[in-house]
Amino acid sequence: MMKPQRSTNGACSHAARSPSGFGAMERLPKPVLCIPLVLQWLWLGLRYRSLTLPSVVNPAIETGGLAGESKAACLARISPDHAPWVARTVFVSPADIQSAAAMARTLGYPLVAKPDIGWCGYGVRRINTAGKLADYIATFPSDASFLMQEFVPGPFEAGLFYSRDPTETHGHLIGLAVRHSPQVVGDGVHSVTALMTADPRLCSRINHYTTALGTNRMSHVPAYGERMILGTVASLRVGGRYEDAMRLNTPALEYRVDAIVRSMNGFHFGRLDVRFGSEEALQRGEFQIIEINGAGSEAIQFWDPALRLRDAYRGVFAKQEDMFALAARMRANGAVPISAMALIRAWWRQLRLMRRYPSSN
Repeated sequence: MMKPQRSTNGACSHAARSPSGFGAMERLPKPVLCIPLVLQWLWLGLRYRSLTLPSVVNPAIETGGLAGESKAACLARISPDHAPWVARTVFVSPADIQSAAAMARTLGYPLVAKPDIGWCGYGVRRINTAGKLADYIATFPSDASFLMQEFVPGPFEAGLFYSRDPTETHGHLIGLAVRHSPQVVGDGVHSVTALMTADPRLCSRINHYTTALGTNRMSHVPAYGERMILGTVASLRVGGRYEDAMRLNTPALEYRVDAIVRSMNGFHFGRLDVRFGSEEALQRGEFQIIEINGAGSEAIQFWDPALRLRDAYRGVFAKQEDMFALAARMRANGAVPISAMALIRAWWRQLRLMRRYPSSN
């Protein structure tokens, strides 16, 4: 067994720099990873005569969910009949800041605070006390809105990718990915920092977690077999792992997702992020939605480490092609894509906000 090597400066050990354990897509630098996807998007845009065509697949959502959409507005589209499957969420606008503490009491602590316009977990924090909420508000952009959401213990999280042609009575799941939170498993000998140093996903993020968790927790030595979850966000960006889990799809799960999505009256393609208690519960259609993402959703099941690079790209390419084809059918029925300038404005606004959000924990 490889022994974790201690690090005092956040650098990866030689062993941790090995690609072992990484998925093919994870090993590519983000700019390199995106080049083939952008080229395919440009080709599809030329083929279908519109680079913004996918904006029509979700008329219920601003820009179709390509960029800059309100998370609160997406959740609000769900019929109240399906409230048991949606995490209770409170929208906090800049005008509501003075009332935020009182609004938080309706949810109770812990809760999760997240930007209303966001991406990849930027600015998402678990808030355990009123004091921590005040700290979050103090560092959040004063001209932006955020959400307070009840903390759903889960403990598991999944992305459910849905598609429905307008001519179809019912839609179906085309992807199901389980998100595994960034974590270390103790051996009773090494500190959290040392365990992270030996982990290829976590070694480059030691400085991030030192800031988020503090030096005391980073120097803690977990007991043998103790599993320590490092953060609220289960994103690749912070060392999470995605697993293709379509094996968990069942008629009961697909029925529940379809009923919820059709109640939104204008959502045809995208991903529901949910938390659930067990695989069996998810298969029974028992979950709570924490977020809805539209046409800009990543098909995260293709970041599974078990997939070869060509298979991962094949899956992502197929997702983009299916989305353009669906959008073309909707355009033929009268839907009009947004302008390129409108999409650029939405994307630029989102990017500027993300740069100002507080760090996630």
